[in-house]
Amino acid sequence: MESTTLTGPVLYLLIAWGIITAIFVILFIWRSVLSSHEDDQIFLGTAEEHMAREQRELVVKITKLSRPLLISGVLSGALLLLAGGLWIYQGLKQNF
Repeated sequence: MESTTLTGPVLYLLIAWGIITAIFVILFIWRSVLSSHEDDQIFLGTAEEHMAREQRELVVKITKLSRPLLISGVLSGALLLLAGGLWIYQGLKQNF
């Protein structure tokens, strides 16, 4: 039985997948931290305008994270599928 090691394109794809997945996880954690500071309901008067401004800023930050989070998640999944497919293809090519 041969020992197979990951070399060439599969290795590079897995390295890229690891980097993109790490970015995805960091963005996801950051969004969770921001969401934990967001209040569902606040009652404000004119004196608490700074609290309302902070909440609006939090919502803007969370909204801005949505697109990079989606892109990095999709890219992570695509790279994993591509690396797996290439690994299977190389294995089948080597055996036949």
